Formats: sequence, C-alpha cells, structure tokens
Amino acid sequence: MLPKRSNVLFCRSLSITIACGAVVMLLLFSACSGRHKDMGDAITERDSLPVMDTKGVMTLISDSGVTRYRINTEEWLVFDRKNPPYWAFKKGVYLEKFDSVFNVEASVKADTAYYYEKQKLWKLMSNVDIQNLKGERFETDLLYWDQNKHTIYSDQFIRIEQPDRIITGHGFDSNEQMTIYTIRKPEGIFYVDDDATAPADSLRTDSVQTGSVRTDSIKP
Repeated sequence: MLPKRSNVLFCRSLSITIACGAVVMLLLFSACSGRHKDMGDAITERDSLPVMDTKGVMTLISDSGVTRYRINTEEWLVFDRKNPPYWAFKKGVYLEKFDSVFNVEASVKADTAYYYEKQKLWKLMSNVDIQNLKGERFETDLLYWDQNKHTIYSDQFIRIEQPDRIITGHGFDSNEQMTIYTIRKPEGIFYVDDDATAPADSLRTDSVQTGSVRTDSIKP
C-alpha cells in the first residue's frame, strides 16, 4: 500500500509544479506584451528630424565676428544631418542686412526660406519682397543670395518699383546692397508721375542705362 500512496503524492506534486510553471509563463508573457504596447515606434531615420526647432525667433547673426544680419521668423528648423545641411523657415522670414556701422542696407521678406550654412547660400521663395536704402522695391517668387560671392540673383520674373518708374523682366543679378543690378531679359519700363501712371507711350522700346540699373533690348 505504501508505494501506491507515494506514487499518488508524486503525481500530485508534479501536476502542481506544471500548473505553477504555466501560470508564471502566462504572467511573464502578459507583462512583456504590456511593455511592448507601451513602447513608441522606433526612429529609423534620424536624417529626417531637425536637431533644433525654435518658435518665435528674433536673433542677430555675425559674419567674421561682425554682426551683419537680423532674422525674425515664426519657426526656425535646423537639419544638421541632411546633405547638404540647412536651416528651414517654412512659416516665413524677415531679414535685415547691416553695414559696418549697423545701418540697414536692405530688408528681405519671403513666405519660405532655406539657408545652406556651408555654402552660405539663401534660397528665398514665394512673395519675395526686398527694399534697399534708396527706397526701391523688388518683387519676385524666387531669389538666391550668395554670401560668399556677395551677389543676389534670380532666373524668374521680377518687378522693380522705383520712385519714377516700374521695371519688369526675367532674370536678375545684383550686388548685396541691391544698388547695382541688371535685368537679363527686360520686358518693359513704365514711367509714372505723382498723380497717375503715365500714358501707354511711356513704355519704352529702346535700350536704357542708368547708374543703378541696366536693361537692354526692351520689348513691349
């Protein structure tokens, strides 16, 4: 009789051990499943994320140790892992350029802008509006500003508003101060007076050259 009782006890102990093991495995599996659900998605592409995202910015930028620019923008993103790296101003930007004694040489507004830091190149897009010290106004939808070469240029349509006339054309090259510039393919020059726009015959078709702008082969 004793051996039978021992076998019964052994079988009961084995069943309890198996049951306990099953319960532990279920608990561990549930805990691991819960932790997995709480984890966020893995970041697989660091290149697509900005290293800096700043809201409501007004800052001064120096060049060779001298303050040259002031930037106002609603959002400033810096992408350091892109090729090439760049700053992005997707919600608009307002720039001011200073001379050596901090006078504003030119002001620039644009709906969107990108700055490629290594190349020192600005790409200004959509409703680009520039004003220089002479009160001239330049309007286009695409403009590049190369700080290494100290030039500003575009291959798009441009409208230049001067005190006495409006000049239109395609393609544009200028110095950084926007005081000496050339329209590559001029389209028209409209002379104006203080009261109203001049009559239609004020649209000149001859070549025009002044101290600040040169437009060749104007065609109506």
